[in-house]
Amino acid sequence: MPRVSIDQLAARRQQILDDARSCFARHGYEGATVRRLEQSTGLSRGAIFHHFRDKEALFLALAEQDAQRMAELVAAQGLVQVMRELVSAPESLDTSWTATFLEVARRARTDPGFRDRWRAHAETLTAATEQRLARQAAAGTLRDDVPVPVLARYLELVLEGLVSQLAMGLPADDLAGGLDVVLDVVEGAVRKR
Repeated sequence: MPRVSIDQLAARRQQILDDARSCFARHGYEGATVRRLEQSTGLSRGAIFHHFRDKEALFLALAEQDAQRMAELVAAQGLVQVMRELVSAPESLDTSWTATFLEVARRARTDPGFRDRWRAHAETLTAATEQRLARQAAAGTLRDDVPVPVLARYLELVLEGLVSQLAMGLPADDLAGGLDVVLDVVEGAVRKR
């Protein structure tokens, strides 16, 4: 029997994550049945669950990966800029994470065990946002009358609302000037005046 290299195993694991992400995005957590996961990945359940203990472990792994990607984007561009890209050019981001984001929020609300397992991963985005804001505070561009953790929480709440709006299919330009004007207000709220 030929040996499978660590690189081949990692590549297969990543392929499963990528294909499962689209399945979860299209059908939600409950709707992403094992049969649908098999169809999306083109693999048998044995091949899928060789790499992941179960469906929840698979979902957690892709949610963790999405949180890490988002944290990297936030560190490089800032959370408001990431939101601007979601609104103006969603194709520039891997927006399937928005579906994962919503599923994580829903499952964390309804499943205490999942919430406990997710909590450590949730801190990734918060830490990236706080670090970015701390750099802005050090540069003198961030308002100094509100603590950085409060500003980070504010931006995360705005992101959650924006993702919910986009997920519901509400138009990004339903206001005069569109959501860009709303994001101008958000950005102005955290900048030094």
